[in-house]
Amino acid sequence: MTDPALAEARTRRWLAEFVVGLNLCPFARPLLDSEQLRIAVIGEPDLASLQNTFLAELDLIQARPEADIATSLLVFTGALADFDNYLDFLALAQELLGDAGLEGLVQLASFHPDYRFEGEPDDSPSHFSNRSPYPTIHLIREDMLERVLVDFPDPEGIPGRNIETLEELGVAELERRWRAIRDLVIPA
Repeated sequence: MTDPALAEARTRRWLAEFVVGLNLCPFARPLLDSEQLRIAVIGEPDLASLQNTFLAELDLIQARPEADIATSLLVFTGALADFDNYLDFLALAQELLGDAGLEGLVQLASFHPDYRFEGEPDDSPSHFSNRSPYPTIHLIREDMLERVLVDFPDPEGIPGRNIETLEELGVAELERRWRAIRDLVIPA
């Protein structure tokens, strides 16, 4: 089982170097070092625990003001390593979000070490836009997202710009950067 502190350190490095460093999400920079960014490392291996943890996180983000928790990353270290299993859980999480009456209030974004966009070649750099050190579900407050999108020019162009950035770097460079994140160790 991965040490939670190491999982969080790798996740933070991924956020700093990929998400913010490559400007894959132009809205992430202000939260990068903020206490409003919650990273919850989940080591449980069984589906029932994962469901309960997801629901508890939904409760937490709804119970706390944005000034306390602006956004939350659920980082799964004990389960969902298989990409298809992760996608199945993501579909379940989306269903749970709807059952909780939170569609339109909380949005889910998905990341996985083996993320692959359907229809894209296996070696496409585009997959790196949604690759993370561990299976991760990002809970985003929709009202916060709407506020930052108001003044942002061409938000629909973000995915295309991300693909251009990743293609310019190329798969070899992306994999080199990826290995540096995955190989990160923290001193004992």
